[in-house]
Amino acid sequence: MNNILKNTMILTSITVVSGLLLGVVYGVTKEPIARAQENTKQEAFRTVLADASSFEDYEGFDTDTATELLQENGYTSDTITEVAEGTDDSGETVGYVINVTSSEAYDGELQLSVGIATDGTVKGVEMLSISETAGLGMKADEAEFKDQFKDKQVERFSYTKSGETGDDKIDAISGATITTNAVTNAVNSALVYYQNELGGVVSE
Repeated sequence: MNNILKNTMILTSITVVSGLLLGVVYGVTKEPIARAQENTKQEAFRTVLADASSFEDYEGFDTDTATELLQENGYTSDTITEVAEGTDDSGETVGYVINVTSSEAYDGELQLSVGIATDGTVKGVEMLSISETAGLGMKADEAEFKDQFKDKQVERFSYTKSGETGDDKIDAISGATITTNAVTNAVNSALVYYQNELGGVVSE
């Protein structure tokens, strides 16, 4: 009986110490991780909306409104997580960056930033998080694929496997149609939000 009590106390002590150590490690690494994530996000913002010199959270963004809007337009697998307003050195709004999370990716979720100028032109697409199959879906993070969206002013994009041309056409990644579809829909979700919530916004 004494041995059982002794072993229980030892295990309890180990658990408590381990918990305390994990708490200390979390406290030490939490801020650096948050800074790294913020730096990655800001770098993506600058990439997709290069004309902007600074970015601020768009005050009019509401998650529930965005979700309802996407669902009404058939984009039920996408979620808009953040909207930032990009301004130039004079303080004039030059566009918006819209962060979208897609649950349609082959390996679960992918996250991307879409930069859209005030005239509705997509200025760039940058991955924030992607873990697709190497050599296939991961090609979605290569410039050859992402640049197909760049500097295009269209209502919606669609992908093609037949080489069909047009500003609204995106060449599908060979062997990675699911990833192609996920990225295309995510960009379209950003466009839907911009056209319905931001297109008429005039900065004061």
